[in-house]
This record gives sequence, structure tokens and C-alpha cells, in this order.
Amino acid sequence: MFLPNPNSSSNPIPNPIPAVSAAALPSPGATPAQRRIAIICSKGGLDEVYPALILANGARQSGVECLIFFTFWGLDAITEKKVDHLGVNMAGNPSSPMPTVLTGLPGMERMAAGMMAKKLKELDIPGPRDMLVMLDDMGCELYACELAMKFMDLTEQDLLPQVKGVLTVGDFYDRTEGATVLFT
Repeated sequence: MFLPNPNSSSNPIPNPIPAVSAAALPSPGATPAQRRIAIICSKGGLDEVYPALILANGARQSGVECLIFFTFWGLDAITEKKVDHLGVNMAGNPSSPMPTVLTGLPGMERMAAGMMAKKLKELDIPGPRDMLVMLDDMGCELYACELAMKFMDLTEQDLLPQVKGVLTVGDFYDRTEGATVLFT
């Protein structure tokens, strides 16, 4: 059921949220106080990496400073050998349209990743590698977690060239002081 238009004079229900006049909104060229966001990407599935990439893209398009900190399985998104082979784990996913008994069968993860990649292409959304290049070009800073790098036996040479460096958790806190932090 659609709710009635709150701005309509024929609406019998009072609008609990007052309308904002266009004059109260900042002009498109106005410079708002600088906003900052830090996104922690801790998962490496195709469906798990995109939220961080899309949020970062939206932030940069809105003029918001942005940093993505890749940790543990999220490192797959910035690892040269893995970025083009991210899967979609359907097993144990309560939102999966597939019956649970089928999700663990061999090939299901690749099939789901292929289906998702096809849909993203139809929507003209770049793949993870291209998205990371775009984000870097837009000024989003990409960093890897030092502890996770050690845990995964990775070196800086294993990472995509867009990664600015490897940070400790303390370094991450220092770089993101005052920023809104999102964990994906």
C-alpha cells in the first residue's frame, strides 16, 4: 500500500517530518564541512566486497574523503592473484534463493559468482579490479592490514598497485581519527 503524498493539501494525515524548502538546502557548488569515511572490508566474496567499493565510490562522488582498510579475507579484493576470481559463497546464506542442500555442491560458488558478475555487467558496474582503479583515480585511499597480511603470508608485492600501503591497526586509527567508520 502506498502512503499518501505528505505535501498534498488533500492529505488527511499530518506529515511528522516537515518539508524542507529548496532554499534551506546547500547550493550544488557549496563546500560543506569536510566529511570523512573509513570502510573496513573484512570479507572476500564478490557479494561481500561490492558494498565497500560502492560505498567508497558514492563517498568520493559526493566529495567525502574515503579510505578502505582491507583485512583478513577482504585482502582477496586487493591481491593480484585473487581479485579476478572472487567467489560467492551460497552455503549458509539465509538469503540464498537456492535450497541449502544444493549450495554446497561443487561449482555452485563459481556459478553464483558468474551470475552476479553477469548482472553487474548488465548494470554497467565495473568489476572489482576496475572499480579499485577508479576509486584510486578518484582519490580513495586503499590500505591493507599488516596483521592479516602476515596471517595470509602476503607481501606488498602481492597487492594491486593501487594499494597505498600496509597499516597496523594503530596506524588505521591514527589515519581515521574523526572519520565515520563502517565495517562491511
